[in-house]
Amino acid sequence: MNIPAELKYTKDHEWIKVEEDVATIGVTDFAQKELGDIVFIEVETVDETLDKEETFGTIEAVKTVSDLFMPIGGTIVEFNEDLADAPETVNKDPYGQGWIVKMKITDPAELSELLDAAAYKSLIEA
Repeated sequence: MNIPAELKYTKDHEWIKVEEDVATIGVTDFAQKELGDIVFIEVETVDETLDKEETFGTIEAVKTVSDLFMPIGGTIVEFNEDLADAPETVNKDPYGQGWIVKMKITDPAELSELLDAAAYKSLIEA
C-alpha cells in the first residue's frame, strides 16, 4: 500500500498536497483499490468556494459511486480534465497523474486537523 509521507490525508480517503496557497486533492491508493475500476469522475464545483467536508464531486467505479469530500475549505480552481477521457488514471497513478482537483486554500490552519501518513496507515489497518 502506497502512502506518501509528504502528503496529508482524511478519514474519507482523500489526500492533499500543499504548495504555497494551492492544494492538489485526489483519492488514496487504498481508496482506488477499494473502489475497483474507476469509470467516471464528475466535478461540477470549479470556481465554487466550499467548506471542509463538503462534497466537491463524485467518483464512479464499476461497483459503486462515492462522494468526494473537501479535506479543508477553499475554492476549487481546476479539475484534472485528463480524467474526463481517462478516469482509470486514478487507478494507475492516484498520487500523480490521477489527481482530481486543485483548490485555493481559505484557512491554512485547517491543515493541522488532517492525518499524517502514519496516522492514515493506522486508520486503514484498523
